[in-house]
Amino acid sequence: MGATVLAASVALHFRDPHEQGSWGICPTKVLTGWDCPGCGGLRAVHDLTDGNLAAAASSNFLLVIALPFFFIGWVLWLRRSWRGERVRLMDWSTPFAVTVLLVLAVFAVVRNLPAGSWLAAG
Repeated sequence: MGATVLAASVALHFRDPHEQGSWGICPTKVLTGWDCPGCGGLRAVHDLTDGNLAAAASSNFLLVIALPFFFIGWVLWLRRSWRGERVRLMDWSTPFAVTVLLVLAVFAVVRNLPAGSWLAAG
């Protein structure tokens, strides 16, 4: 998993997603004109590989906030699997899943409103 994330990050570093069409198009953006919760994610990772946190947050603020939690979860998963303990990826209980979906939905709506334009994909 770590090798895959590293390979994708290296690819994003060398093939700049800021260039129109370099990594394809977002179907949600094309069909609706709205930024989906993932819009700007590739640009954010590219900016992070350049060490530019402000530009990354400008591209996809939610991703930049979530990355430390993903990393901590991955480290905990790695440690448990190394020790031979039972490993579960995540407890997708109903309250947790609903919370994640609500955060994604609210982020998607707010970033497309005039008041939330600062959250729009940069």
